[in-house]
Amino acid sequence: MGTLKVLLSAMALLVVQACSPVNNQIETTDAEKAFEKQLIKQLVMAKSGDVIEIPEGLHPISRGLSLNVDGVTIRGKGMNKSILSFKGQIAGAEGLLVNANDFTIEDLALEDTRGDALKVNEAQNVIIRRVRTEWTNGPDEKNGAYGIYPVQTQHTLIDGAVAIAASDAGIYVGQSKNVIVRNSRAEYNVAGIEIENTQGADVYNNIATNNTGGILVFNMPNLPQPGFATRVFNNKVVDNNTANFAAKGTAVAGVPAGSGVVINSNDKVEIFNNVIGDNDTANVIVSSYYSASFYSDKSTADAFDPYPETIYIYDNEFGKGGNSPDLMELQALRVAEFGIGGSLPDVLWDGYVNPEKSKDGVLFAEHQICINNGAAGIVNVDAANGYKNISTDIKPHQCQHEKLPAVVLPEYFNGK
Repeated sequence: MGTLKVLLSAMALLVVQACSPVNNQIETTDAEKAFEKQLIKQLVMAKSGDVIEIPEGLHPISRGLSLNVDGVTIRGKGMNKSILSFKGQIAGAEGLLVNANDFTIEDLALEDTRGDALKVNEAQNVIIRRVRTEWTNGPDEKNGAYGIYPVQTQHTLIDGAVAIAASDAGIYVGQSKNVIVRNSRAEYNVAGIEIENTQGADVYNNIATNNTGGILVFNMPNLPQPGFATRVFNNKVVDNNTANFAAKGTAVAGVPAGSGVVINSNDKVEIFNNVIGDNDTANVIVSSYYSASFYSDKSTADAFDPYPETIYIYDNEFGKGGNSPDLMELQALRVAEFGIGGSLPDVLWDGYVNPEKSKDGVLFAEHQICINNGAAGIVNVDAANGYKNISTDIKPHQCQHEKLPAVVLPEYFNGK
């Protein structure tokens, strides 16, 4: 199997080199060209147990890199010391694409990739540690969509990462199981940290600031699995007011600037012990697929549940927020309900409920949005009925859910 992967990688590399356009090429020295050639060779010829070292310095890379061998580590000298710069990239959809298990990447940076910076696909036992992804020109629709991008993985640790200026999500985990995202910083992305269609995720001790939306927990239709059981805790989610610069038609293009934590169509989500404030639309948004701007009709997958249910918000420290919503409807609602100088409550809910799990518009106890957070309030904007019955009644939400268990990574991660 390893020999086949090597042959396929080599053939793909030859095709890319033969067909690549020459535009966007930047001048590189002979030493820089030699480094890139050697790195590509190391990735193609890698064997399980290999450690590929990235030395200190800024290393121009002209083509997307790939790794298809299990058990490999890529290690630099630090995220601000060992830098792979793709500013002159002329080929490849990603900076680094990994299709391999037992993969570790640490202590380096990937800058200015043409597409996604680091994509890890269909892998088990993934460690992404002290890795920085950044588009150095700042927020721009032309930037790559994703910074750190594990998808369809199982047992994934993202620790101490930094993601800056992705046009979709800085740190994204999709369609995965058993995930930890911790001690990381996401800044100036459309979505700072996004957990999508993932089962069992702990997101903690992170900073999400200056994004369009700070931390997103989403479910989307027509994907292999639904997501549930995400805990968002001990994070700092502040000042996420950057104008949305996502490409039109993408899911996050509908995220309003000024969104702190956003739950869309996901179930069994806990938000606790976070510092959340200065998010101009709302500190927390709980919404269904129906009220999202990317929703166009009701022809979703049969197995898709568009409603957010069993949400538990407690023990957070809320700062000001909701004082200048990005959407005209919410701005008008704020003025009408709370006055010119007023603000929306900390929790904004679109009010959509599954008629099979509710009675007279009130969710059954096991599916409720529960808030146990001191003076924090909620506004139900009743979007399903055209904002006709807006409510700030906290009583239906003064409830509790059984707390979710912590995500535990397997023995493989011990000591790594």
